[in-house]
Amino acid sequence: MPATSVIKRLFTVKEYYQMFEAGLFANGERVELIRGEIIKMSPIGRRHAACVDRCNYVFAAKLGGKVLIRIQNPLSLDNTSEPEPDVLLLKYKEDFYESGHPQTADVFLLIEVADSKINSDRELKIPLYVEDGITEVWLIDINSACIEVYRHPTIAGYQEIQKFYRGQNLSVLAFPDI
Repeated sequence: MPATSVIKRLFTVKEYYQMFEAGLFANGERVELIRGEIIKMSPIGRRHAACVDRCNYVFAAKLGGKVLIRIQNPLSLDNTSEPEPDVLLLKYKEDFYESGHPQTADVFLLIEVADSKINSDRELKIPLYVEDGITEVWLIDINSACIEVYRHPTIAGYQEIQKFYRGQNLSVLAFPDI
């Protein structure tokens, strides 16, 4: 039997927003645009929500006034990708990014929290972030109780990948003293 190829219709960020404005997505439906594809996001469970809240609390206490903390809001990468990471530590901007979503150069740290979709984040999002030059990404694996740290993007992938477990010290590259 001959192999069949699937032809996909990929979307731009502009078309993605036009779909929202036209009401093509149910109210509150969680989706994001990754490489032109509209990806349905998993519902946020209690452990996931608590982990995101914990990150927000700790970073606000440790880095308050030094960064803007964004929770589950868009990051503009290119014309075909606008993911919504769980946590972003961003450069301060007077208008709080009202004039446009943050871009790669604005990011100190990007965090994805995963419970049921850890492989999806590793295979889909980590490669996207390295290609777009995000300097540091943390993938918090709730089920394994570890943080995978990805640092120093190159064409071949992240140069440094480490795992940290409960009780180990970890700091953000941009704020090594904290």
